[in-house]
Parts: sequence; structure tokens; C-alpha cells
Amino acid sequence: MSEQLKFIVHELAKEPFNKKYNLISFDSLESIQLLQVLNDILAVVDPKQQIDIREESSDQTAIRIFHMLRVLKYKPPTESAFRSGIVQGDKFVIYPILEWLFRRIPELKKRAYLAHFLFKIDVPAEIMQEDQIPELYSQYEELMEQFKELHKQSDNLKNSGYNTTEIRKDISNMEDEKEQLNKRIERLKRKVESHPNSQTMMNVARNLRMERDKEKRLAEQRQEQSTLIQHEEQKIRRLQQQLHDTRQAGVGATPQSLLQRLEEETRTNKYIVTERLPKDLMARKKTLQDLQKVVAEPAMGQSDLDRLLSQIQELNTEINQLIEKRMRTGDPTDDKSSLFKQQAAIIAHKKEAAVTLYREIREDYNRTMQELDQKRDVVKESGGGEVLKGEDFKRYVNKLRSKSTIYKKKRQEIAELRAEYGVLSRTEEILRNRDENINQQLELLENKKGVTGYRQTQDELEKVSSVKSGLDERKGKTLEDISDMVQRLTRKIAEKKTALAPIIKELRPMRQKSQELTARHEEKKQAYDTASAGMESNMSKLEQEVRAYREEVTQDEGRYHYLNCMINMLEIQQQKVADEMKTYTSSDPYARKKTFRDIFQRKIQEQENLGKGLREQQKTVRESQGPSMRQMKMWKDVQRLMECKLRCYDQTGGIAGSTGMGYGEAPPAMLEEDRLVM
Repeated sequence: MSEQLKFIVHELAKEPFNKKYNLISFDSLESIQLLQVLNDILAVVDPKQQIDIREESSDQTAIRIFHMLRVLKYKPPTESAFRSGIVQGDKFVIYPILEWLFRRIPELKKRAYLAHFLFKIDVPAEIMQEDQIPELYSQYEELMEQFKELHKQSDNLKNSGYNTTEIRKDISNMEDEKEQLNKRIERLKRKVESHPNSQTMMNVARNLRMERDKEKRLAEQRQEQSTLIQHEEQKIRRLQQQLHDTRQAGVGATPQSLLQRLEEETRTNKYIVTERLPKDLMARKKTLQDLQKVVAEPAMGQSDLDRLLSQIQELNTEINQLIEKRMRTGDPTDDKSSLFKQQAAIIAHKKEAAVTLYREIREDYNRTMQELDQKRDVVKESGGGEVLKGEDFKRYVNKLRSKSTIYKKKRQEIAELRAEYGVLSRTEEILRNRDENINQQLELLENKKGVTGYRQTQDELEKVSSVKSGLDERKGKTLEDISDMVQRLTRKIAEKKTALAPIIKELRPMRQKSQELTARHEEKKQAYDTASAGMESNMSKLEQEVRAYREEVTQDEGRYHYLNCMINMLEIQQQKVADEMKTYTSSDPYARKKTFRDIFQRKIQEQENLGKGLREQQKTVRESQGPSMRQMKMWKDVQRLMECKLRCYDQTGGIAGSTGMGYGEAPPAMLEEDRLVM
């Protein structure tokens, strides 16, 4: 506890709190002051919590702190003691919260910031059934996911910090690139200005850039329009589905059946609105009032709980006695009315159960319809079509039948073509065999005439001649193209030489000057790098020394405050010891009675006397336990005997009139037995 208190006081002394507390002054704060300190720390985490708790009621303060701690995901050790401790400002509950907050302030700031944007709103199912609410809720969830991604990217960019030397190198490289780009732009400007159609080309380039920007804007507009079209298509599909469901529900319906259904729904809704909902509302209000009473009451101990349990048992026994008395003194008319009341209660209970079942079925139906819409969207996104029903399914079946007939016709045509292909292939094979036979006969004739290979040689010569003629044509065209290209290149080279001659003359002195400036720049850059490296090393050393001195100062300050507090505590204890010695050695007997020694001795003597009395009482109880138990058993037997006699008397009640005894009088023999038993 002392270490926890020291840590809290030390943290409160820092920015932005600047609370000048010590251990004693902070430990002696009142409950409302402790709650204000807790509220100030929560205001540092979330600026919306900045408020003076004296301006609001204690219930509002407790609810606001509960909600904020729930958002920050604080887990208390025990829920009941935690709630009562927050309401009462108990330091044993608030100190752990303060320590937990101080150890996680940066993390909790981030969590509180994200809670404003990522805390989902619970929309009731009845409101979700409206037209535009599901679309708005889906857009709300999409925006929440986009915020998560953007926040992750922002954190990654913040965490991926570069070193100062790397940034300086990048800056110097970018400056060099900038100078090179400026030089290149100047050269291009000079080249463009020397060109005869420079202004026309600039206008064309400007128009091209404007057209590209326009094309980009049109693409963005097209994307927006496509998104709007998708949303409208989803809306149209949903409305078509509703219309289709309505038509399906109206198939075979008559006006009388529709009116009857509407009347039943109206009666059900009327019962829910006029009877069920007010009862639920009253029950919720009563529960809320009970919870507020429990929160407002102080913490209860075991003795208070035992007292309440005993009161509950007494009330239950009294209720049971009243019920038994009513049953004994009841008349038949009351029994009939109670029977009717019981039947009415059973009917009301069945009615409430039916309404509850109806509400559950309707919620299940709405949830199923939402899942069906989601499944349809998923099927459409994956490339599938919608599930067809009714007339659409019939049209789809007719279309499949027409396609199946067309498929059969096409398959028959393919079979005919395959048969024809077989005939033609067979004809081709026969003709090839005949061609081979003719070729063999020609070879035999060539051998007989002595001109073997004449036909083959003639065919090859014809092929070679055709190939040669094609190559000659291609050679002629290629030579003409090459000669034209050479002439164009020579003309262009001559033009470029004449155009570049003055530029080359100007470039020679500029090149020498550029080399001189580059050498000078390298020297200056090297001197700058050495100077900056020395400055950075000195700066890092100075920063380390300053950090070490600051740590020493904070340690010395903490040690000073700790020793100062210990000195104050020792002085207070020393003063108490001196006062005790003074009163103990005093000659006044009345003053000596006020010493702690006498007070504690008196309390010890009182407790010893009390223990002695309790031990004697325990001994007496142990000695009298056996006889008391026997006596209690005997009284129980007497009670059972009297109950048995009473039942016998009730059964023989009709004999009283015949024997002349009055109603309610017992026989003399029975009275004599009772006297003997007693």
C-alpha cells in the first residue's frame, strides 16, 4: 500500500497534473476529493470527461466513471465491492484504479480516442426492417473498417521513423536531383525554343494533359455512378423480393381471409402495445429503481445480510400462516371464485406465452430474411444467379426445354456430319491408294523408257524456280528500302550537325565551369559532413549527460520527499510517546485513566469477563441440552396426539347432535384423556 501511494503521489506531481501532495495529505483526502482526482486523470485520457463533480449528482458521476472504465477495459477484483466503492469514494477501490491509469496513460489515450469511432450502435430489429436503415448500417460498418485500416497505416507511418542523418542525406540527394532537373529543364527549353513548331507542340502537350485530367475525372465519376447503380440494383432486388413475397402470400387469398388475418394481427399488436409492453416497462423500471437503491445504499456486511435473511424467513412463515388460516375459514363461494381466478390466471399465462412465442418467431423470421438477403448478395457477387420461385421458375423450365430441343437437333446434325466425315475419309484413303498405284505404274514406264526420276526432277525444278522468283522480288524491294533509308539518315544527320554546332560551342566552356563547381561542391560537402558529424557527437554526449543529471535530480527529489515524510511521521510518533509518558507519570488519577495502557487494560479485562460469562453460558446449555431435547420430543408427541384427536372429532362431528352435546363440545371421556395426558 505504501509503495502504491508513493507511486500515485509521484505521478500526480508531474505534468499536466502538478498536484503538490505528500503521502499524509493525499491519504487524508475526503471521498469527493478522491473522486475529483480520479475524474481529472480520466479527463487527461479523454478531454470530454473534464467536469467538476460538484456540479452533477453522485449517481451521474458513478455511471459516467463506470462507463469510462468499461471503455478502457478495466477489470476490477470484485464487481459488487467495486461499484459500492466508486459510489462512496473508498480509497481502497480508487487507489488501484489510479495506479492502473498512471501505468497505461498513452495506451488509454489511444483506446479512448478509438472508442469514439469504433463503439458500435445497437439498432433494434424493428428499426432494421425499414427501407434505408440496413444500407445505412452497412455503410456505417464499412466506414468503421476503413477507419481501422487508415489508423493502422497512420500508426505504421508514425512508428517507421527515419534517422536524422538518413533524412539529411535524402534531403541533400533531393537537392542535387532538383538542380539536375532544373538544368535538364533549361536545356530542353533551349532545344524547344530553337524548334520551328515549339509553340504548336506546347499547345498540343497542354491539351493532352488537360484531356488526361478530364479522362481521370470521368473515370472517377464513372466509378461513383457504378457504385450508385449497384446500390440502386440492391434496392430494386429487395423491393422485387418483397413484391414477390406479397404476391405469393396473396395467392388463393380472399378478401375475407385477408381481413381476418389483418384483424388477428391488429388484435395481437394491440395486446402487445396495451398489456404486454406496459408490464415489461414497469418491470424494467422497478428493476432499475431496485438497482439504484442498492447502489445508493452503503456497503453491507455479513451481519446485515443475516438480519435480512431472518426477516425474509419471518415474512415467509407469516404468509404461510395467513394462507392456512384462509384455507380453514374459507367458504364454497370463495373456492369457486378462486377456481375461476385460477383459470383466468392460466389463460393469461397462456396468452403471454403465446405473445412471447409470436415475438420470438417474428424476430427469427426477420433474422432469417436478413441472412437470406446476405446469401443472395454473396451468390450474386460470386457470379451465380438468384434463386427462382413461382412464375420465374416456370419460365426458366420452359427456356431449358426449348434449349434441350435445340441441343438435340444440333447433336443430330453433329452425328450426320461425323458420318459424312467418315465417308469422306474413306474416299480420301481410296484416292490415295489409287494415286500410289498410278505413281508405281509411271515409275515402271520411266524404267522401261530409260528416264528414271524424270517426273520427280521436274517437280523439284518447278518448286526451285518459284522460290527463286519470290526471293528476287524480295531482294529488289529490300535494296530499294535500304537506299531510301540511308538517304533519309544522311539528311537527318546533316541537319542535326548544323543545328548542334552552336550549342556544342557554348557547351565547352560550360562543361569546364561545371567540373570546377563540382570539385568545389565536393570539398564544401566534405567539410560540412565532418562538421555536422562532430556537432552530432557532441550533442549526443550533452544529451546523455543532461539525461543522467535529470535522473539524479528526480531520484534525489523522491528521496527528499520520502525522508521528509518519514521525519514527519517519526515526529508525530515521538509526540505521541511523549504525551503517553507525560500522562502515565502524572499525579492526577483522572489524567492517568486516559493513557493507552489503561484503556487497553480495561478493554482486555472486559473481554476476559465477557469470555468467562460466555463459557459459563455454554456449560449451562450443554448440561440442559439432553433434558430439553427429551421435553421437546414429548411436546411433539403431545401435539401429534392432539392433532389425531382433532381429526377424529371432525370425522365424528355428526354424533354431537344426537347425543345432545353442543356444536364444538368434546365428549367427557376425551376431555378426561386430555387431562391425564397433560
